[in-house]
Amino acid sequence: MPQPSPSPPQPPNQALHGLAIRDARAEDMGAVEEIDARITGLAKHDYWRHAFTRYGGRADRWFLVAEHAGRVIGFIVGEQRAWEFGSPPCGWIFAIGVAPDRRLGGIGSRLFEAIVARMGAAGLETLRTMLARDDTLNMAFFRSQGMMGGPFIQLEMPLPGALPQPRREQGQPEPPLQPEKGREGP
Repeated sequence: MPQPSPSPPQPPNQALHGLAIRDARAEDMGAVEEIDARITGLAKHDYWRHAFTRYGGRADRWFLVAEHAGRVIGFIVGEQRAWEFGSPPCGWIFAIGVAPDRRLGGIGSRLFEAIVARMGAAGLETLRTMLARDDTLNMAFFRSQGMMGGPFIQLEMPLPGALPQPRREQGQPEPPLQPEKGREGP
């Protein structure tokens, strides 16, 4: 039997009709994990459960999902941070994802607008995020929302004894889906 082809991206009006942006619930984490795994090629079950515990339903932290027809099709996570190397309180977005078959329909923009509104209501005046240099998809998205380079520079170094992590070069295919270490199957 032939396999169904993936759904094409939804036209903007069709994708947004009936879309709800709401606070994430514990039962949404399976869908969030699945969307993230489709995007990154990595299953991160424990990470998403911990992220919900840390960011779901807490003051100055936001974990939102986009839901359509009873199905979670996107998410965004952020928090308020303050006084890191002199930075006054600001909002940070550290995760966003839209199901690949639902992109180009304005869902990411609606998620972004919702978290920006909540951060503004909390009295924040600035929003930041951090991306890999080769993450052109998210770079284009955040720039389309009005974000640009800020006044800080990110620095890093490997820790003694740490194993080097392979980096996927731009244009390489996504790696196969791998379960977390110590976690077998679904």
